[in-house]
Amino acid sequence: MDWSAIVGQNSTIDLPTYAFQREHYWPSPRAVAGDARGMGLMSVGHPLLGAAVELAGGEGVVFTSRLSLASHAWLADHTARGVVLLAGTAFVELVVRAGDEVGCGVLEDLVLERPLVLPERGAVQVQVVVDALEESGRRAVSVYSRPEEETDWTRHASGTLASEASVPVWQEVVWPPADAIKVPVDGLYEDLAETGYAYGPSFQGLQTAWRRGKEVFAEVWLADEVAERAGEFGIHPALFDAALHAAAYLPGEGIGGLPFAWSGVSLHASGARSLRVHLSVTEDGALCLNAADDTGTPVVSVDSLVVRPAQQGQLSSPGSGQDNLFSVDWVLKPVVPAGAGDVSRCVVAGVGGQDLAKVLGVPWHRELSECPEADLVLLPAGADAVGADDGDVAVAARSEVSRVLDLVQEWLDSDERSEAR
Repeated sequence: MDWSAIVGQNSTIDLPTYAFQREHYWPSPRAVAGDARGMGLMSVGHPLLGAAVELAGGEGVVFTSRLSLASHAWLADHTARGVVLLAGTAFVELVVRAGDEVGCGVLEDLVLERPLVLPERGAVQVQVVVDALEESGRRAVSVYSRPEEETDWTRHASGTLASEASVPVWQEVVWPPADAIKVPVDGLYEDLAETGYAYGPSFQGLQTAWRRGKEVFAEVWLADEVAERAGEFGIHPALFDAALHAAAYLPGEGIGGLPFAWSGVSLHASGARSLRVHLSVTEDGALCLNAADDTGTPVVSVDSLVVRPAQQGQLSSPGSGQDNLFSVDWVLKPVVPAGAGDVSRCVVAGVGGQDLAKVLGVPWHRELSECPEADLVLLPAGADAVGADDGDVAVAARSEVSRVLDLVQEWLDSDERSEAR
């Protein structure tokens, strides 16, 4: 081929892209979007929700999705105890978006009952079930999942959606607050990883933090690899989660753990790529959050968030085979309190204490009034609770608490046993 006739004499052209230049020329993997309408479903148009179907008879709406680390690679950047978990902020995004579709976009409350573990291979099917509208204007909502090829569903979260919320006014006109002290954030994610909470690049959004008394202010940004799709979310879970990381700088030991109970979550603007965050602690120890964009326009507010440490026993995926290996049971072992003194002056009193008295080798009395000379009296509780045999736990609990309360009051009213325990 006569190239000179095409490009001219003494002309050069750029070489094609080479691997070492690290420029991706393949399309980024995305979840495959089918024709939802052709299957009798409604298209939701959300990265984490595929479609929805309205149940006949006005019984509610079910939103469906399929999540995997292949289709949503950024989800792998959120781990606890070495296990990939769907972030608590992703549950909020799922529920709020589902609520928007039915006119109830305010998350009144949401309790995360069990973590959603994402497998290294394969995918999980997700359902967000929004119940019918109640007379109060609220809707109950629940989130379920199951591994593909499995039949049993696991409920991960439940709560309530409402339709009205007041928009807070962002108070910090001057940013950062003039009386706030800047705190270093270098090494935060390394420290969190040592405690078992590892965050990859997509979730490492905390950039700067300041402290003022019992308040923390912070700036968080989305990483470039996920920021390009921020406009498809109400609030991107990675950005929302990064806003919570600033809680590490609250007074004392901060608030550590994973989101457990959300209350009063309102989304005021969508598609944010960065946030100015204000964090404080409520009187009952919960976290309160308000966040705005660079112009001071409110983006999201949380009245109360309770966090809890991740329990290793919950970090297994349904269908993995691990759930059936262990179970919880009581091991009954009589224990004499330390410093009981002369065991010969220890007695057991009350119905159900005969066996315990035999094990300890001490006298047993049916009534508390029969043992005034003892130094230590053991009162078994729950042995023969009324209603326990019939499986009525509520009746058994009330009956036994009432019985034990009567015994304690009887003990405190007696002057003869003032020196005994």
